[in-house]
Amino acid sequence: QVQLVESGGGLVQPGGSLKLSCTSSTIIFQRYPAAWYRQAPGRERELVACIVSIGGSTNYADSVKGRFTISRDNARNTVYLQMNSLTPEDTAVYYCYLPTRNYWGQGTQVTVSS
Repeated sequence: QVQLVESGGGLVQPGGSLKLSCTSSTIIFQRYPAAWYRQAPGRERELVACIVSIGGSTNYADSVKGRFTISRDNARNTVYLQMNSLTPEDTAVYYCYLPTRNYWGQGTQVTVSS
């Protein structure tokens, strides 16, 4: 059974930073493109950022451009989402996703509040 495990979520004040991690013991991430999605209460799940499997090309939602950075460490079999200058509008459950395999993680809660 494929398992993606996210970590790094939590409560942070506006303007703060968090770094999310996604790893797996059952799938080798470097073979696949990867993405982070988020879902806020009462809203649709939305794409936050994605990264290709080879070359490192990335794309971001307009709402997070310049603040969030997706990256991957193949040696650690981990995909990251560095989130800076967080605002309350970034509050959501964040999910790791491998789009070519349709694999989702269980999600990690990010709450931005003073």
